[in-house]
Amino acid sequence: MESIGVLMMCPMNSYLENELQKRYNLHRFWTCPEKSVFLETHRNSIRAIVGNASAGADAKLIDDLPKLEIISSFSVLTEDVADLAIGLILALLRRLCECDRYVRSGKWKYGDFKLTTKFSGKSVGIIGLGRIGAAIAKRAQGFNCPINYYSRTEKPDVGYKYYPTVVELAQNSDILVVACALTDETRHIVNREVMDALGAKGVLINIGRGPHVDEKEMVKALTEGRLGGAGLDVFEQEPHVPEELFGLENVVLVPHVASATVETRTAMADLVLGNLEAHFAGKPLLTQVV
Repeated sequence: MESIGVLMMCPMNSYLENELQKRYNLHRFWTCPEKSVFLETHRNSIRAIVGNASAGADAKLIDDLPKLEIISSFSVLTEDVADLAIGLILALLRRLCECDRYVRSGKWKYGDFKLTTKFSGKSVGIIGLGRIGAAIAKRAQGFNCPINYYSRTEKPDVGYKYYPTVVELAQNSDILVVACALTDETRHIVNREVMDALGAKGVLINIGRGPHVDEKEMVKALTEGRLGGAGLDVFEQEPHVPEELFGLENVVLVPHVASATVETRTAMADLVLGNLEAHFAGKPLLTQVV
């Protein structure tokens, strides 16, 4: 299959890149200085695109590649993202990052660390009860947390409390977790009104996408004490993070690593490879999206 042209949109993991190189005629799009020239030269040889959530194929690129047959991406990150959501909640409420610094600085010799807040029993509100949202809910139930949720429509038979608006969800939750897809409708779905509804004792967790949260309003709410805390894996202008957050002890910041485990990144790569192999062998795809 070396003659099959595959366009890789951005650097991913080395395992995937090496396997694609072995099996196909791999083009690394991010290395092309003149993309229009490249596309004109290779428009009739590229039959597949490999991308991810941050670097996919837009309508123009698809139109520029008349021989394109398949776009292969990832969909096996649910468990790791849900794990990190719970990790952020625990790190924030139990002040784990602060505790670590307290021990390393030698301050423990002069007195005990301040009391923190428990997670067990807190009400957890989830924006978006898809695969990831449901996995977060399942984990939070293990901490005896009542689960509330908001989605476009109420889901039958889930056993969780549904709220028809995000504001109502925030009003009735101690912890608000963003786990929905990013669309025009969900951009800034967590705005000032939602943060004020969550309140000075409420905690915001974002493992979705940065633009889900109005970042400027979040910074104001945190610094003014209108929002109790935030655990953030994603940001509006990654890798740039508002510097006002760096001095706050009621935030936990991680660099978009929710799916960044060896096991999941390998599984993600294998899924991409498996879908490409199935397609070019004329077999059903492992994870087909039409």
